[in-house]
Amino acid sequence: MLMMKNLAVIERGAPPPAEIAELDAAARRVDTPCGDGTMAWRIWGEGEPLVLGHGATGSWIHWVRNIPVLSESRMVIAADMPGHGDSALPETRDHAGISKALAEGLREILGNGSLPVDLIGFSFGGVAFSWLAKQYPEVARRLILIGCGGLDTPHGEIRLGRVSGLEGEARWQRMHDNLLGLMLHHSASVDDVALWQMLDGARATRLDDAPKYVLPDKLLLALADVTCRVDAIWGEFDRPHADPAVQEAALRRVKPDADFRVIEGAGHWAMFERPEAVNAVLLEMLDG
Repeated sequence: MLMMKNLAVIERGAPPPAEIAELDAAARRVDTPCGDGTMAWRIWGEGEPLVLGHGATGSWIHWVRNIPVLSESRMVIAADMPGHGDSALPETRDHAGISKALAEGLREILGNGSLPVDLIGFSFGGVAFSWLAKQYPEVARRLILIGCGGLDTPHGEIRLGRVSGLEGEARWQRMHDNLLGLMLHHSASVDDVALWQMLDGARATRLDDAPKYVLPDKLLLALADVTCRVDAIWGEFDRPHADPAVQEAALRRVKPDADFRVIEGAGHWAMFERPEAVNAVLLEMLDG
């Protein structure tokens, strides 16, 4: 079946799809110090805090299909990571600077009495949260990683083409192909929300050297000193970090007791492509 091409959603300055706009409008926003500016946090729900960190060239929108479910029983706090989305660059462009902004922000939002908290990090966000847990152990109660690099494993085949200079249907097709070349596995998963997020995330990202914070072994280096519980979720067809069995073996070198789950039919952005499955696993892990 041919997918209808909504060209309006990829026009420069196009408003966000309703799914994003409505969730954003329902959030309580808090801004905390970050470098020479501020870091943006969005909060939904009540209860025990649950903090979400997105991937590189992303924003809180990476969690758009998980927040409504998770916030039914938890206070969900979704960060725009330093140098991404609405957040300024960190004080120093290293994990020390990123962790400082995260730790100070969580203390300002929650107060020390509500720490430690549960952290869920996707891709770059998982590596950043691992360094946060290493450098500020009083902040992290448990850590769940989703599709993270930095395990010193072979990198998968990523296929990306230039979007700049393209217009109309050619631009839509290139963006569609880029999402399949990195983030998603099924063509049917490429919808208006995914396309808009890709453009918006790229436009807003200022921390444009994210691979240096991940590759080749930045996650392993952090996890060796992380004392809280660590579990992981992987998409069956995660293109950047292929073969979940290889990733599981690498993770178990430092966290042998980790609960490692594979989401069938999902690519790298597993919690967007298979939200029902990922949400169910997350709730099970958090309740365990």
